[in-house]
Amino acid sequence: MALLPQFLEELRRRVSITDVIGRRVRLNRRGLQATGLCPFHNEKSPSFHVYEGPDEPHYHCFGCGAHGDVITFVMETEGLQFRDAVEKLAGEAGLEIPRDNPEARARAERQDTLAGVMELAAKFFESQLGGSAGRAGLEYLKGRGLDPETIRRFRLGFAPDGFEALKARLARENIPEALALEAGLLVRNDETGRIYDRFRGRVMFPIMDAKGRVIAFGGRALGDEKPKYLNSPETPLFHKGRTLYNLNQAQKPARDRNEIIVVEGYMDVIALAEGGFPHAVAPLGTALTEDHIQLLWRFAAEPILCFDGDAAGRKAAARSVERVLPILKPGLSLRFAWLPQGQDPDDLIRGASGLGDGSGAMRQVLEKAQALVDVFWAEVLAGRVLDTPERRSGFRRDLLAAISRIADKGVQEDYRREILARLDQAFGGGGPALRSGPRPPRLGRFGDGRTVGTPFQYPNPGGEAARRGTAGVRRLPYEVLLAVVINHPDLLHRHHESVALIAIPDRQLDKLKGALLDLATRHPDLDANEFKNHLMDLGFSGAIETLVRHTGTIRFALPSAGLAQAEAGLLHVMAILRETEIEVELAAAARALEEDMSQDNLDRFQAAQQQKLEAESRRRDLDLADFDPLLKT
Repeated sequence: MALLPQFLEELRRRVSITDVIGRRVRLNRRGLQATGLCPFHNEKSPSFHVYEGPDEPHYHCFGCGAHGDVITFVMETEGLQFRDAVEKLAGEAGLEIPRDNPEARARAERQDTLAGVMELAAKFFESQLGGSAGRAGLEYLKGRGLDPETIRRFRLGFAPDGFEALKARLARENIPEALALEAGLLVRNDETGRIYDRFRGRVMFPIMDAKGRVIAFGGRALGDEKPKYLNSPETPLFHKGRTLYNLNQAQKPARDRNEIIVVEGYMDVIALAEGGFPHAVAPLGTALTEDHIQLLWRFAAEPILCFDGDAAGRKAAARSVERVLPILKPGLSLRFAWLPQGQDPDDLIRGASGLGDGSGAMRQVLEKAQALVDVFWAEVLAGRVLDTPERRSGFRRDLLAAISRIADKGVQEDYRREILARLDQAFGGGGPALRSGPRPPRLGRFGDGRTVGTPFQYPNPGGEAARRGTAGVRRLPYEVLLAVVINHPDLLHRHHESVALIAIPDRQLDKLKGALLDLATRHPDLDANEFKNHLMDLGFSGAIETLVRHTGTIRFALPSAGLAQAEAGLLHVMAILRETEIEVELAAAARALEEDMSQDNLDRFQAAQQQKLEAESRRRDLDLADFDPLLKT
């Protein structure tokens, strides 16, 4: 018996292909991609790639050609038939398999019918906005700075201030009242039995699914009516805990930029789109759920959540931290952007904040977004006085208890190390501000509303770091890598996969890397000058100028370098950058061997040691005149 396509699509959306494959293959995750040794043929170097994105998540091996989705992988590795694999995955996802019988087909057809009814309602509301009944709504939208094109693009409308305007229109279209009730467009008074329009006298915002189908509405009152915003109820089409406003329009620019922004409401999303940020979405009258976060991760590895810096914003951020900790995965996290107090994205974009250029002000807010670990640290720290060993011990206990909720053991261990390092920095000799004096200050959750009360400080550097700054030194190898491939695009085509796998911790440089990889794929024939011009058109002029300034003494990174010299330099830089990964693997292998002296753990430790020796050998072989600045990082 065939399975319904709608169910299979939902199953593939709900089950993480990376998690399923990660049970059998040790994967090296890089945001939405992962690599490992192919389970379908013997190999020593990883050629097996897993892609976790919104467009058909799949795996592909460049060695043997194995290819498929999560269902195919379970079939191939466990020897299951298609239906058995689906049943196994559905059980893990908590989904009930619908039967392909007349009842199931009727249910699917009814959903399509409901979507048709919602589309009729959307067109009705749009038509009303342009007529006399919608004059007040149109004036409101114009007063908020929306132009006709924006109103059309977001399909904004108006629900007339009457009880049966939409009801009458649907009746003329022969839509049964029962169907309109099920769609949430009409409501029934339990006492009188009267059926009437749910939305009355409101500006209407259609809510669409990822395919662009209208599945619900949000309505804003123009007067003092409560609630100010009214959303459709849960229906067979609409589940607010799994729906994000504007995802249908935001998904492509979010993928292109590897960035997705989460704001509070409809008008914030629309203002950001007008201001050059089309990749913004908003939850619908609810805090972010685990399903929301999983959905966001399909478009960007670190979605940016925007919050006001006031108490309400901090509480909302704390709820997001609570939600995301248990489901954190390697390469996937959240970032937190703090808006000026009392301002929202709409205010910033339209210049109401007094910060000048609205889009520039918003970009500054996004660039200063804090990492999840910083917000987590600040949340546990909130309101504490850490003036005694007992209180500091309690702080440590609460931090580690919260970290224990992270299900992924690798991420949990990395958090544990980071937090212990911060504790050591704060209390182990570098934290007199927390311990000295008779009355230590109370440390607020976010200090001045933007930064952690006691931010983690890196140790004072010396040498090259003292001259250029710690962050500048840590960036240099990545800047050299990007400078080489920008000046020599042919090398990007030859080493596209290797460059893609380099994890760049600096967000701006990582975005530049993503843009040039995408550009190389779409325009493989560009020469160096054309390549740079395209990148500048995409808004990377400042980043490229910085690269030129910082890498001007690295001979193989210059445009004048020969291709062979540039390629040798590129390979050496990538080898240097891999040393950090090797150090992490060696430490993990040593811990595993200490806990269990098995042959597998011994083999793993010896392999990591060998990689370490090879990396050190590569360093000795380098031309120090070219690589000295990099070797001091």
